[in-house]
Amino acid sequence: MIDKNRLFARIDDVRDVIAKANDDVWNYAEVYFKEFQSADALAKAAQDFGFETEMGVCGMPTAFVCKWGNEGPKIGILAEYDALDALNQRSGCFEKQARENHAESDPGHGCGHNSLGAGSLGAAIGLKKYCEENDVKAQIYFFGCPAEENGSGKVFMARDGLFSDMDICLTWHPGDGNSITGTSSLASISVKYKFYGVASHAAAVPHLGRSALDACELMNVGANYLREHIPSDARIHYSYLDAGGKAPNVVQDYACTYYFIRAPKAKQAFEIVDRVDDIARGAALMTGTKVEIEHMDGLSDYIPNKVLGQVMYESFKEVGLPEYTQREIDMAKSYADTFDPQALAAAKAQLAKENRIDETAYDGVYIDNTIAPYDHNPEKVMPGSTDVGDVSYCAPTAQFTAATVAIGTPGHSWQMTGQGAVSYAHKGTVNAAKVLALTALKAIDDPSIIEKAKAEHAKNTPDGYICPTDPAFMPDL
Repeated sequence: MIDKNRLFARIDDVRDVIAKANDDVWNYAEVYFKEFQSADALAKAAQDFGFETEMGVCGMPTAFVCKWGNEGPKIGILAEYDALDALNQRSGCFEKQARENHAESDPGHGCGHNSLGAGSLGAAIGLKKYCEENDVKAQIYFFGCPAEENGSGKVFMARDGLFSDMDICLTWHPGDGNSITGTSSLASISVKYKFYGVASHAAAVPHLGRSALDACELMNVGANYLREHIPSDARIHYSYLDAGGKAPNVVQDYACTYYFIRAPKAKQAFEIVDRVDDIARGAALMTGTKVEIEHMDGLSDYIPNKVLGQVMYESFKEVGLPEYTQREIDMAKSYADTFDPQALAAAKAQLAKENRIDETAYDGVYIDNTIAPYDHNPEKVMPGSTDVGDVSYCAPTAQFTAATVAIGTPGHSWQMTGQGAVSYAHKGTVNAAKVLALTALKAIDDPSIIEKAKAEHAKNTPDGYICPTDPAFMPDL
């Protein structure tokens, strides 16, 4: 029988460890594949509590695996800790202002990954302490996943099979609301198309030239015509990496375009990539040029697991929400006062819709005080992409959002960075650790949860995991 209060107490015992990890990683503010201090801080903290630690896994120096236990279900808890460029911001400051001795162009934690890593750390430690004290058989894996924002570290870990042996994987994300993620995300594949032609003087001997730039432009026209014939939620984005030079009187002998191809399902993205590849080959034929197609990194769509999502929702309700001081509420209000009023109203309306309550319930509320009912709707696709999707193809996966910032805080903003190390962010992070740990403990305690989650996962992934990143493509270190 689970003693959830004892589990919560074990996490409360390490509140200071969680807060220190949160603030240390916030201060380091390291971008993708350069999170050396951040990764070391989280891995060392886990090691100090008895986890075996392996650094530099899957060819990424800032990726790690911390493990405890040799028997029982394998539970994966995912951490992120990368920052964003040009989002440096003073903590608790209500105007855009870089930290002392920092430039505005320096990185900052504008997506809350410092809290994400710290909360997952707290869950792993608290769960391990509980299992030790109560002779619960479990294998806890604390995965350090770098470069979520740019680089997709989890994809390389998934490609190398790190998640395939897990019975379940759990994670969370800081935000302005409290909800379980029951929707999907877009799969995404990136490709470079490099065209090689023949240079010539465009006035004197244009007939001798073969224009790589013409090939790029014809390819883009073809891709635009393709848009009518792909799923409505699919997307084709492109940019020029090299337009062949600045001289208009020279036939360009080299040009390169860079494509992002997104679709609701990874299988659909693969199919669209094949068609875009053919368009590139056709453009090369039309212009007498040659094309080199370089398939790069990609992300799978996220598959929410209903069994785990429901367990996570019940766990969130049992954990409840933090209590905030008047000072914390006033600070959140001060941040809210910096938001665009229409955007803030829209954020509150969205939260009200998710919680199935009237919008007036959020009048005078600045930190979300509700937990949205679990809405399992995998056919609904979020507009972005995440490398958690690749984990969800390898093992049953669930994730949630917990409030660590004021309602309406825009992602990737200075306001998000400024709230990353304040006291109510600490409270939300500790709360998230309890939700993760209780969800994991319920799965450990009741084998039928894992059995049902695995059966659902097998049904949702009949072809298994096919990595959307080219086998030859390595992390961009």
